[in-house]
Amino acid sequence: MEKSYVYILKCADNTFYVGKTNNIIDRLNRHEKGEVKYTSTRLPVELISYTAFLDEYLAARFEKYLKSGSGRAFSKRHYQGPG
Repeated sequence: MEKSYVYILKCADNTFYVGKTNNIIDRLNRHEKGEVKYTSTRLPVELISYTAFLDEYLAARFEKYLKSGSGRAFSKRHYQGPG
């Protein structure tokens, strides 16, 4: 069974990028090479967190949650620290 990964990157301009992939190493390499539109102008990026899922549907739901208002608040509390 293939895993799905939901990850959070911190960009050089202090913005955050949330994504989902089946190949975390390849996807991070693409970010670092400037091949992903959003992060290409915000390099370098730093991997803040990733979560592996055995169920792609759950991964997609978690990614969608992290991109929502309450998910961004959750992310800020748990991954970005105070303030």
